[in-house]
Amino acid sequence: MKKIYLDYAATTPVDPQVVKLMLPYLTEKFGNTSSLHSFGQEALEALENSRKIMAKAINAKPEGIIFTSSATESNNLVLKGITEANKDKGNHLIISSIEHDCIWESAKWLEKQGFRITKLAVDRYGLVNPKEVEKAITKKTVLVSVMHANNEIGTIEPIAEIGRICRKKGVFFHTDASQSFGKLPIDVEKMNIDLLTASSHKIYGPKGAGLLYIRKGVKIAPLLHGGGQEKNMRSSTVNTAAIVGFAEALKIALKTMAEENQRITNLRNRLIKNILAKIPDSYLNGHPEKRLSNNANIRFAFVEGEAVMLRLNKAGIAVSTGSACSSYKLEPSHVLLACGLKPQQIHGSVRFSLGRWTTKEEIDKVIQVLPKIIEDLRKISPFKNVQF
Repeated sequence: MKKIYLDYAATTPVDPQVVKLMLPYLTEKFGNTSSLHSFGQEALEALENSRKIMAKAINAKPEGIIFTSSATESNNLVLKGITEANKDKGNHLIISSIEHDCIWESAKWLEKQGFRITKLAVDRYGLVNPKEVEKAITKKTVLVSVMHANNEIGTIEPIAEIGRICRKKGVFFHTDASQSFGKLPIDVEKMNIDLLTASSHKIYGPKGAGLLYIRKGVKIAPLLHGGGQEKNMRSSTVNTAAIVGFAEALKIALKTMAEENQRITNLRNRLIKNILAKIPDSYLNGHPEKRLSNNANIRFAFVEGEAVMLRLNKAGIAVSTGSACSSYKLEPSHVLLACGLKPQQIHGSVRFSLGRWTTKEEIDKVIQVLPKIIEDLRKISPFKNVQF
C-alpha cells in the first residue's frame, strides 16, 4: 500500500538537492567555524554565505541573522532575551491567543518571574485585530509577538499593520514565521518587523536548524553562554551542515514559491470543496481566504478527530489532529478554543497539510476514502446525540 503524507505542517522530508549539498559538510568539510585553520575557515565561509542567503530573502542585513537549533529556541530567546535586556523599559508583553506552545509556555514562565502577559483575542477565523493590539499597548509594554501564519488553522495575520502600530508606539515587534517562511513573501522593512523566527524542517531542510532575525538596535540578552558564537547571541558549536541545508532549502522554496503556491492551493481547494460537499456536518476551520496555501483544517461533527486520524492512518494516509508538537495531549486545542469553538467541536477537527510531493491522485484518494470513514465512525460515536 502506497502511503500518503498530508502532515507537511508538522515536518517536511528533506529535499534530495538539500541532502546532496549537505553531505560534504558532514564528511570532508567538517571543520569547526571557530577554528582558524583551513578546515574551520572553509566551514565559516559556508556559514556566512548561508547567512547572506537568509538575509537577502527577508530584506535584512546579514549581521541581523542568528542561527539557532529550532524555532522553539528562537522564540524562547526572543521572549526571555528581550525581557531580560529591557527590564528598565517595562514588564508587559503582548501575545496572541493562538500562538505556538513555545510562545505560550515562555510567556507562562515569564509570568512567574513577575511579568504581565496580555493575550489578544481573535475572531472566529483566528484573525488578530490590529486595533486591539494598539489598545493593549501600555507605557510598560516591551514586546508584542504575533505569529505570521497559524500552524493549526493556517490563518495569515495582518503583520505589516501590527508592526506599524508597534513601531509608532516604540514597542518591539516579533513574529513567528515558522509556517510562512518560504511560502509567503517576507520583507522585514516593509512589514515593520523587529524580530522574526523561522525553521528549517518546515521548508524541506534538515531538523536542528532555525534562525532568529534581530533588527539592529534591538536589545536582547542571550540564553546560552559559552564560546560567544553567533555574535555572542547563541554560544554553541555551529551546526554547519544543517545551516547550509537550511539555506539551500530556502533558495529552492523562493525559486518555486509562486508556482508551488498555485499548485498546492488548487489541490487544497479541491480537497476542501469535496469534503464539505460529500460529508454532511463538516466545516472549515480558519479563514476561507487568508490562509496558507497548504492548510485545510476541517472539523467533523459527532466524531473524534483522533479516531478519524487513526482510520486514515490504517488506510495509509497521514494527517494530524492539531499541532504535532502537542498532538499527544488530550486537551482541546487552545487555538480553536480562541476561535470560539466548543470542546466537542474541537475534538472532531483534523488538519490536512499538503506539500511539495502531494499529487492530485493522493488528494482524490482522501476524497474517496474519507466519507466512508466518517460514516462508519458516526454509527458508533458516543457523540451522535450531542448538540454541535
